[in-house]
Amino acid sequence: MGNPDPGTNLIIRLMGICEKDRVWIESIKSTAWTVLVNNQASIASTSTTVPRELFRHVLTVESRTCGRTRSRFAAIVAAGPCDIYSSGGTPCIAAHSTTRALYNAFSGSLYQVRRGSDNTMTNIAPLSAGGVANAGAQDSFCAGTTCLITIIYDQSGRGNHLTQAPPGGFRGPETNGYDNLASATGAPVTLNGQKTYGVFVSPGTGYRNNKVSGSAIGDAAEGMYAVFDGTHYNGGCCFDYGNAETNSLDTGNGHMEALYYGDNTAWGSGSGSGPWIMADLENGLFSGVNPKNNAGDPSISYRFVTATLKGQPNQWALRGANAASGSLSTYYNGVRPANGYNPMKKEGAIILGIGGDNSVSAQGTFYEGVMTTGFPSDATENAVQANIVAAKYATTSLTSGPGLTVGASVSLRATTPGYDTRYLAHTGSTVNTQVITSSSATLLKQQASWTVRAGLGNSACYSFESRDTPGSFIRHNNFVLVLNTNDGSKQMHEDATFCPQSGLNGQGNSIRAWNYPTCWFRHYDNVGYTARNGGVHFFDAAGSFNNDASWVVSTGFA
Repeated sequence: MGNPDPGTNLIIRLMGICEKDRVWIESIKSTAWTVLVNNQASIASTSTTVPRELFRHVLTVESRTCGRTRSRFAAIVAAGPCDIYSSGGTPCIAAHSTTRALYNAFSGSLYQVRRGSDNTMTNIAPLSAGGVANAGAQDSFCAGTTCLITIIYDQSGRGNHLTQAPPGGFRGPETNGYDNLASATGAPVTLNGQKTYGVFVSPGTGYRNNKVSGSAIGDAAEGMYAVFDGTHYNGGCCFDYGNAETNSLDTGNGHMEALYYGDNTAWGSGSGSGPWIMADLENGLFSGVNPKNNAGDPSISYRFVTATLKGQPNQWALRGANAASGSLSTYYNGVRPANGYNPMKKEGAIILGIGGDNSVSAQGTFYEGVMTTGFPSDATENAVQANIVAAKYATTSLTSGPGLTVGASVSLRATTPGYDTRYLAHTGSTVNTQVITSSSATLLKQQASWTVRAGLGNSACYSFESRDTPGSFIRHNNFVLVLNTNDGSKQMHEDATFCPQSGLNGQGNSIRAWNYPTCWFRHYDNVGYTARNGGVHFFDAAGSFNNDASWVVSTGFA
């Protein structure tokens, strides 16, 4: 290991600690650790700097028993993001996450799910206080059916829960203009190796609370952060999390202060081609004081992204980082934009996945986020980032059930009683089901055979290329399955990517759309759709859904 650096030598000298504590101190200095002292935060990284809090414990330690330093220091870094904000003098007024508790002592409900089989609901809590969500409880509750996230609970105690967003300046696709609810299983990840689920927002999906307690109003100071999927975005308006209008309408410049993630260029932008972290301040996405561009706001390529936004009178700041490693960088810190943004006129509602006027064309994935009162210090935000890194967000499998092999030819047989001799096929661009037997014509067999490809939009899932029309793939368009030539576009690639799951009726696979995980391959009147269980379209009818959406995958006819 070599000789310890001067900072470690000082600890050893002051404490007279044993050898294994010396080894431990050396080991932690290769990773970012967060500590708090006198409501301040500092980061110990690969430099020779030793955290001030550790020095404080060194100077006041009452016992020199081997390991005591470790246990006391571990208790400090176990604080949740909202504990850290509180220690920094800017407590959370809202804390939302489907993946984990955001307070070290929180053991209540994180979110609620509703299953499609009987519309029963249940709440999902952490496995233990301050811990990761109990995904096993959800998996058990949702087995053999579909599930939606109905409520994302506020962990702050203020009751600022997020529920299905109502119509506003734009109407959502659900009954009475409400937005869609997110699939409970569309965004699986792991935290410290434990499976959990994020909130996968497809266009049309949104959550909101227009009657919030304690949020910033007018020009009052506030802060917020969120962890997003850096690879799931589009140019629609607007994938936001934060402060918005209380009437779901656009009420003018400066009436919002929300984090945005995506590659929309209708207003502002950053360097490169995006996606970017920006601020939705209403009637504009801003990357800095210039309403058009801030070259200091970089394009993001991280799988997991930490985004922060904070504002106070005539000052606001954007920061970001890789949520899996490293520290925050500041992309902008300065005065407000001109023309209606100083002073701000914030209204205090909270939105997720939509714009302030219920614009519903954006997409993204949300894992956790909070809003605070007051203007958090950079040091406090740095401490929160280190906590997020310590949570160890990581990807996990997006598929389940019988496996598929890339390059193999497959045929998909329906399992609905009375229709189980029919296979998924196509006639021209129309995807349908047809009766196929060993004596069927060669062309028909080819039309019912598909080459499995790595997902065009996400290689963790699959795409299905026509055997008789190479270069053409099954995709969904307005929730109807069609066969289209691969035009190379992002939209085509995402629409042609599907994630097989264990069959809903216990047979074979059920195949959901990657970019609309509430929607599944279904045959209805012998036509192929991507259908929602009990949704608003005629082909979404709940009757026989599990059977119609389950397919036995076999070796292709051709």
